[in-house]
Amino acid sequence: MNGRRTVLERFPAGGPRGSWPAEEFAHARRQEGLPAEVVMDLATDTFLVVVRGGDGGDVSA
Repeated sequence: MNGRRTVLERFPAGGPRGSWPAEEFAHARRQEGLPAEVVMDLATDTFLVVVRGGDGGDVSA
């Protein structure tokens, strides 16, 4: 694995209590066959839905 990730979507960390939009989005992508996962970008206080080893779209290391 090359350590690269394709960011599929970004969600602010301050969502309403009991709401998990990043997890819900990632779950929907996994249902479509993508190995999506949620990671936290501490620098921007944002949840990222990513696919590891992406093909070069919106990439963060």
